[in-house]
Amino acid sequence: MFQTLVNAFKQKDLRKKLFIILGILLVYRIGCWIPVPGLDIATFVGSDGYSDFLKLLSSVSGGALSNGSILALGVIPYISASIIMQLLTIAFPRLQRLAQSGEEGRKKMAWYTRLAALIFATCQAVAIVIAFNSSGAILTDLFGAGTPAWIVPVMVAVILIAGSMFTLWLGEKITDQGIGNGVSLLIFVGILSSAGSNILTAVSSIGTNIDNLWNLIIYALLLVLIFTLIVFVDLAERRIPVQYAKQIKGRKMYGGQSTNIPIKVNANGVLPIIFATCLVSFPQLVLSIFNLNGDAYNWYSQYLGTGSVWYYLANALLIFFFSYFYSQLTFNPEEVSRNLQQNGGFIPGYRSGRDTKDYLTKVSRRITFFGALYLSIIFVVPSVAMWAVQGGVTGTLLNAFSVTGLLIVVSVALEFDKQLDAQMLMKSYRGFLK
Repeated sequence: MFQTLVNAFKQKDLRKKLFIILGILLVYRIGCWIPVPGLDIATFVGSDGYSDFLKLLSSVSGGALSNGSILALGVIPYISASIIMQLLTIAFPRLQRLAQSGEEGRKKMAWYTRLAALIFATCQAVAIVIAFNSSGAILTDLFGAGTPAWIVPVMVAVILIAGSMFTLWLGEKITDQGIGNGVSLLIFVGILSSAGSNILTAVSSIGTNIDNLWNLIIYALLLVLIFTLIVFVDLAERRIPVQYAKQIKGRKMYGGQSTNIPIKVNANGVLPIIFATCLVSFPQLVLSIFNLNGDAYNWYSQYLGTGSVWYYLANALLIFFFSYFYSQLTFNPEEVSRNLQQNGGFIPGYRSGRDTKDYLTKVSRRITFFGALYLSIIFVVPSVAMWAVQGGVTGTLLNAFSVTGLLIVVSVALEFDKQLDAQMLMKSYRGFLK
């Protein structure tokens, strides 16, 4: 990947695109440190119990949420909107037809997703303002003693909403450059920023306690092992051989070629983990805003809160459910079988039509099972192992990389490398034609 970046910087057009992307990412990171006027940051990240709520969402935004910055919400509303729109596309055939109606349909779906992101950003901003206004984090007397009490909270909510939509606009500008998905790159940079600051804090603690050095070494070894496993499984795929029959049209012979249908072991990526953790953590987030330190919040935190046994068990079961659910959306054996039959293709040993569909369904279910098992293991085991080695670093290393963050970082890096290779290959073809 590093060699790919070096080669890309040698080409003028790609170098210009990469500098534009780096400039947009720099603007985003600067915005993550500009505080919202009228917000008491000390209370916002204080030890009154809200910090747990902030840490869960702040890692994706690179610390912007815990800093109380103007880009605090980041791409979180857009992610929620994208998930909801994907589910609605399945539930409503009209939306499904719109999504499959070419470029114009994709533009309308993108517009609907932006509108849903605006609605989610509004709801989240209002919830944050209500929660922290009651705790005294909103400075209602910012403009003087005679100012109405609702002015500053409304201003804070508007700034948070505008910051979220501005972040989405930055992501779209990165996507327009044709190298990587903009929203994914913003999340990628945010996770690396949070991880870097936490690792630096852990390294600085070695001077006060030399035992922290061993914890850091063990953590680094675990991190390398997990990264290696994620890359290995992310690139693994099952290739189903396909043979095309020979056809004579006029004086020419067509077909007779051999190819394969690649089915990735982890075709769903990190989506099942995101869906599962959101579903399990959402009640705790709501209770932390409106019922902090109440009986319901304490009960949920004890039995289904982060780190509890039932939390990992519930997430593992939901990961299996969402893996099978999402695999049905991304891979349709009946459609693949029909396309093969129409183009004169067949899988050796299986008849075209129903036999091919049944075989593809069986293979897809088996691969989905191993993919779901891998995601469940990669979610539960590293988290438990990292908790076991936290030692004297007081949990700083545990906040550096979450398992979801590791999967996102690897997936985005591999996808960015593939798209950069594609851009360089296209430039090579153009140079050859000239």
